[in-house]
Amino acid sequence: MSRFLMKAGALLTLCIQSFSGTAGNSEQFSLQIPYLTEPAAIDGDLSDAVWASAAEAELKYETRPAENAPAPVRTRAKLFATDTTLYVAFIADDPDPGAIRAHLRPRDDIWGEDMVGIKLDTFNNARLAYQFFINPLGVQFDSIENELNKSESAAWDGIWESSGRVTDTGYQVEVAIPLSQLSFEDTPGKKTWGFELIRFYPRDAEHRLSTHQISRSNNCQLCQLGVINGFESVDLGNGLQLTPSLVTTGSRERSPSPGSEWQQDENVEAGLDLRWAITPSSLLNATINPDFSQVEADAGQLNVNSNFTLFLEEKRSFFLDNKDYFDSQLPLLHTRNISDPDYGVKFTHKSENHTFAFLGANDTGSHFLVPGNLSSSVANIDDTSHNLAGRYLYTSSETLALGAVVTGKQSDNYHNLVVSGDIKYQPTAQDTFIAQFATSDTEYPEDLYRDFCGSDEDCLPSDECSLDNCNVNERVLRTFKDGAFGGEMYRLNYKHATRNYYVRADYESVSEDFRADLGFIEKVDQRRAVVGGGYIWYPTDSWFNEVELGGDWDITQNQNGEKIEQELEGYLFTRGGWQSWLGGGWVTREKVGRRHDASSLAIEGNTTLFNETRLWAEANINPLPWIGGGISASWGDEVDFHNNRPGTSLRASGQLELKITDSLVLDVNHDYFGLDVDDGRLLTANLTDLRLNWQLSVESFIRLSSIYTHINRDPSLYLYGNPSAKYEDLGTELLYGYKVNPLSVFYLGYADGMRADEDFPGLTRTEQTLFMKVSYAFIL
Repeated sequence: MSRFLMKAGALLTLCIQSFSGTAGNSEQFSLQIPYLTEPAAIDGDLSDAVWASAAEAELKYETRPAENAPAPVRTRAKLFATDTTLYVAFIADDPDPGAIRAHLRPRDDIWGEDMVGIKLDTFNNARLAYQFFINPLGVQFDSIENELNKSESAAWDGIWESSGRVTDTGYQVEVAIPLSQLSFEDTPGKKTWGFELIRFYPRDAEHRLSTHQISRSNNCQLCQLGVINGFESVDLGNGLQLTPSLVTTGSRERSPSPGSEWQQDENVEAGLDLRWAITPSSLLNATINPDFSQVEADAGQLNVNSNFTLFLEEKRSFFLDNKDYFDSQLPLLHTRNISDPDYGVKFTHKSENHTFAFLGANDTGSHFLVPGNLSSSVANIDDTSHNLAGRYLYTSSETLALGAVVTGKQSDNYHNLVVSGDIKYQPTAQDTFIAQFATSDTEYPEDLYRDFCGSDEDCLPSDECSLDNCNVNERVLRTFKDGAFGGEMYRLNYKHATRNYYVRADYESVSEDFRADLGFIEKVDQRRAVVGGGYIWYPTDSWFNEVELGGDWDITQNQNGEKIEQELEGYLFTRGGWQSWLGGGWVTREKVGRRHDASSLAIEGNTTLFNETRLWAEANINPLPWIGGGISASWGDEVDFHNNRPGTSLRASGQLELKITDSLVLDVNHDYFGLDVDDGRLLTANLTDLRLNWQLSVESFIRLSSIYTHINRDPSLYLYGNPSAKYEDLGTELLYGYKVNPLSVFYLGYADGMRADEDFPGLTRTEQTLFMKVSYAFIL
């Protein structure tokens, strides 16, 4: 452990230079927010007398696709604050109100609609910004923009009010954002926040309108916010929110064989979540017997001809609140690795220059990735585990950010500890340097490797710790460890981006024994280098409004310098009329297949190096308010990993969104994969994901979800093993939901699963579940 702490200390012994200044700039846009005592009724009607005393702003500029041109339509906003709430009203004029794109949609699912929005950087340091968007019917979308890793996450769900209505001249929206939902530094006197008002006006293109100009020559978006001043008087009350919940489920399951018996199970769980804003900049979340049930099914994914584990997004509310405080350049925290906790606690604090975040939770089991350079898998240990994660970030205006991450996972005879340091330095508006280093200390149970032996003669619990009776593969070798072991990982990145061109260089190295069991690092024992760049045009008198031409070269080796893959790629992207996005490209690569001798991790002399050349194309289009969709395809050479030989394949996917009425929407996604070898078609796989959503009101909905997977194989063409010739799976869910806000909800649903294979060819129902959930957020 002392070796580990010395490394951690070295990571934080960096020289911190002093940079002055803030991110939001009054030269961009500046507005004084008046303090008033009378609230506004949030009903979409702006006749309340209090709006006459509000400050006014206008969205004068189109920042995309036009470049800081006069806005094509007029948008005005009114703003004021009380001691508890920020109020904003929008008046969005439209020369053709019948063309307004507005539908009753689920919360956070209004992208592509007409929208107005507010962006707030409450610390004015160009690191994180709250985003609040509202469509003309008052449906909400909120998210966090993270400048550090250039991401936007809709995971955060605030409790705020909105209402909207379409008028004869356009539409208008009212918004009330409780200050208790925001983190900010509650210093005495006037506060200055980074700020932007936004409108999306989707017609022939999706026009983005703003209160101020945005430079395409500046790679930092949050550095270009304007500012608002005010909020001298703030009263957050107790800052306490209690959310009790009750979940009841009744389920049964059986095998697909005829005459098999149903196994019944019933469960009732009560839980309590606490959210305490100790100060405006310090937030404590705690949960007892948490409801970590996932109401909405994960999107379907095809996992064929791949040796690596699928990534699943986190959707559970406890983990999502202030999730962005834990983010760094490496995915060292992926909370889906905490499966079934009894309790959890999370603390986050942010000041002008410092951010702290801590997460702790137990888990009834231990679940983590076993990484490799040619494959990965998931390990499960039945023992209860204790999990923790910590993050510190120092920021000095928009120029410099220094951070550290610590994660830990421990159960009987098992532990994993990771310490990491990272830096982001942006000396100019065009240049960005990023570096992150991580070190780990891990110990596996001595018999963990037995779970991956993959043979009828697997090791028995009474066997000595030996590989003699084991069908050895990479996962066995990665888990066959004697005592504790450690490793390192680092990533370096440089990017130079101007208005019209960009160049980048990346280098990543992961040692053989590095593990991040609370994160999602699925490849180890490799180093990868990438160089690339591109050029962007912005035509003004063309159907296209943006054209990008680029490419990159990369090489991946193991830590002994043996080549795993080398790739050269070129691509062309365009944006144009009908809100279209078109792209295409080619890639040529050298790539190794499976190991000849699975008991050795060597690459050279132990694998075959294949050549692949592939073409790909993508298209997305939203020509009319009621229909949109896209299609993508790639075709060419592809290694048949299971049989270690060359093949050719077609991968294709399609998406269709059909807005049948203002409240009824059908979403269909389909994935196809076909793999051919010299002797014929080896594999055909199809997956269809269908979602039909009937939004009864802004608060309530009925949703039908169905995911169907169908895979056909020709066993006679397989050189290794004898797979089933057929596999089918159909999962269906019917859900009614009523959401007062993201935490005050009622759900009632039914789900079932059906399966078929070569032995039992007809779809047979194997799972059934009836469930109910109710929770309510009490703000005290």
